[in-house]
Amino acid sequence: MLSSSFMPVTESFLVSAVGCAVGFEATQGQALDILDRYVFPSLPRETSDSAKADIHVRLLQSDDTSHLFVDEALIASADKPEYLLRQIIDVLDTALIQRLKNLHAVHAGAVLLGDRALLFPGGSHSGKSSLVAALLRRGAVCFSDEYALIDAGGRVHTYPRILMLRDGGHDQTPVPPENCNAQVATAPARIGWIFSLRYDSSCGWDVAPVPQSSALLSLLQNTPHVLADAPEMVNSFQRAVEGAVCYAGRRAEATEAVDHILRLISNPSSGSESSSTN
Repeated sequence: MLSSSFMPVTESFLVSAVGCAVGFEATQGQALDILDRYVFPSLPRETSDSAKADIHVRLLQSDDTSHLFVDEALIASADKPEYLLRQIIDVLDTALIQRLKNLHAVHAGAVLLGDRALLFPGGSHSGKSSLVAALLRRGAVCFSDEYALIDAGGRVHTYPRILMLRDGGHDQTPVPPENCNAQVATAPARIGWIFSLRYDSSCGWDVAPVPQSSALLSLLQNTPHVLADAPEMVNSFQRAVEGAVCYAGRRAEATEAVDHILRLISNPSSGSESSSTN
């Protein structure tokens, strides 16, 4: 714990994310740099006003230890501030999704192609981030690699957190979208395509068209919300799948999968493709 005599020199700023004001305070130097570089980097920093903040996040360094506080509660400590980045992102994800107003979240990667959004609903370790990153490198615009936020009209909104890309194992590396030569979407968009894909390293590409009802079920299965608490999200998700071309199946590596995805989008009449090695 920080001693009462420890008074670090800190700087503060405020970020407005998905309708919620988050106040940040960090020790000058490495801790402040971590927050500024990796926490909602596409959003403008405003002069901090603690009275305006809905959530307060502090990243403070004491001797050789860094401490993460959220709303005055100590969440975690580590040798270096960068070791706390994963906890910061997780805490903000949970807090912001719980506070959503007029939006419903789906665990999904989401990008913008032209004027339409493409969604990859799926849970952890389903490869959403790798697919998003591969599409960004091919010219897509980023909505999110973790949450698609859907409004009452079925449009997707940006959840502008940094990409978290796995290195082939459990560890994740924070990667700004601009490192993939991509921008972050600044306006909502209708959904053009929904791909419910399961990663299978032994499979090439085994994907087929599915009805919109199947895509709707996939959205409902991958929402963190409780249906009984937000029954109106069914109507939002129904509007989201209207007009979308939907697919489901198995895929292998992200780069190869994106080749197939872009071919299907440019030539939807080709229907299903299969290059399964099974």
